[in-house]
Amino acid sequence: MKPPFTASNGTPAGPMMRPELRSILQPNSLHCFVCGLNNPYGLKACFYQTGENEVTAWYTIPEQYQSYPGMAHGGIVASLLDEAVGRSVMGIDPATARLLFTARLTVKYRQHVPVGVPLRFVGRALKDRGRVVTAWGGVFLAEEDPATAQPLAEAESMLLAVPEEELAEMDAGALGWKVYPHCDPEE
Repeated sequence: MKPPFTASNGTPAGPMMRPELRSILQPNSLHCFVCGLNNPYGLKACFYQTGENEVTAWYTIPEQYQSYPGMAHGGIVASLLDEAVGRSVMGIDPATARLLFTARLTVKYRQHVPVGVPLRFVGRALKDRGRVVTAWGGVFLAEEDPATAQPLAEAESMLLAVPEEELAEMDAGALGWKVYPHCDPEE
């Protein structure tokens, strides 16, 4: 897949595919701002189920989403963290994906989050009470050791299950809701 964005130094920006993890790739849609693969303004992020109730996305925020020079806009960081926490209990099967929406999201920005630099976004469910899930998300520099890395920003979230009647009306096919093996809608 050709990266959707390129940094000013010519390096790819956007999602960083992990072919060795393809078997745990989560579904994407076509139109979502964060994961929509055909959204011309979207981030096109791809998430992997890296543990029980845990997801990870490796992503380089493109320069067009910066605030101050070299720094990612806080709203873009919050959007990626919101997606990560919301996907923490989703799973990898599009037919049985557990869909939640955000009732509350609190983001703490501990350091500036750079654009044009590989990052790792992690989402973890902390407490699952069926209809209500509390979750945590963090963004780290991708090259840092996951065991010792400190988050550049982190989020706490309360998520609510999408009501059954809304799920029944959802047309997954029209949304393009499926696993794209290379995070490419042409596949």
